[in-house]
Amino acid sequence: MTLARGARVWLRSLTIRDFRNLERVDLDIPAAGLAIVGNNGQGKTNLLEAIYYLQTLRSARGARDSETTRFGTEGFHIAGKADTPELHEISVGFDRQAKKKKAVVDGVAPRRLSDALGALPSVMFSPTDLDLVGGSPAVRRRFLDLTLALTSRKYLHALQHYRANLLQRNAALRDATRRGASDARVAVWEPALAEHGALLVAARARWVLEWAPGFRDLCAQIGEQAPVGMRYSSPCGEVLAQATTLSAAKQCQDALVAVLAEKRPLDLRRGLTQVGPHRDELELTLDGREMRTFASAGQQRTAAIALRMLEAATIKRHSGAEPLFLLDDPFAELDGGRAERILGLLQEGGLGQTILAVPRASDIPRELMKLDRVSIRNGTIDRKGDVQA
Repeated sequence: MTLARGARVWLRSLTIRDFRNLERVDLDIPAAGLAIVGNNGQGKTNLLEAIYYLQTLRSARGARDSETTRFGTEGFHIAGKADTPELHEISVGFDRQAKKKKAVVDGVAPRRLSDALGALPSVMFSPTDLDLVGGSPAVRRRFLDLTLALTSRKYLHALQHYRANLLQRNAALRDATRRGASDARVAVWEPALAEHGALLVAARARWVLEWAPGFRDLCAQIGEQAPVGMRYSSPCGEVLAQATTLSAAKQCQDALVAVLAEKRPLDLRRGLTQVGPHRDELELTLDGREMRTFASAGQQRTAAIALRMLEAATIKRHSGAEPLFLLDDPFAELDGGRAERILGLLQEGGLGQTILAVPRASDIPRELMKLDRVSIRNGTIDRKGDVQA
């Protein structure tokens, strides 16, 4: 896909009410972006999280909506006006008492909340990204699911149906175990589970197959000397990785049906579905060995940033514009050379509007020194106060 020259997301204005420690924020944001400077615990990350909420409709840190509502208040509200590249107005609100969330895009509430997913194309780089490489397989599955759900409605719907059927099969497994009943009530959920699961596995495998060379090249350009690899691992066999045609997708579905039936006796003993895309793995390797075990913290950080850059490239291809970059002190644990090369690669690819959060003005990279600066203290933004180095 050829992108229009200069096409980029621009978050023009931001309004936040009662999100975490942010009682009242009203910001106009320049096209280039903004540098937010403040000590730890003052609200820098909360501000980036609020912006990213307009993209994902959930906390970037896995918190419940009630936990992100400012203490003593009845809910939160986040709104923004953004070129994506067309001008849109996006807002999300949560009512703590009703336990309900509502999104509005251009004055219209979507029929389903998930229809507002991806309204503000953006990518967030944060220190917790280290878990993308060093954490459990579930973290990497969430990365794949979010990246693909944000850029494919077909994937999003398959994911929703798969999760619903998985809950039903697990409930049937527990019921059959308690009552000693026939496994027929379990088997009835397997065709639908395989149908939707095959779509998930095929899409994940295609994404990994397409972007694995880019992952390797990005890590090398950042400064990693050992060969780096990425592959999608599933017990359903190589047919899943090759599921790029309708017939192969059908083979993928058949493979899942077979493996679910094969594992059913074990599932009945354990009361859980032990196989399927909810248990697959995105394997990251360094010199042929598992990166989460053998890579240093710096090497893991490099790989995590490379994954975020691939996420940005995927979103760019889908939206037709450079996504908004939210940088939460992402280079804190990297040496200066790697940080400089990362910023160079981002700029080479067409760095979009950037909102950077750092503890001190002296932590702003040279490449981003031209960004307007604001300070934050106790959740309050100060545009006029001096930003100390």
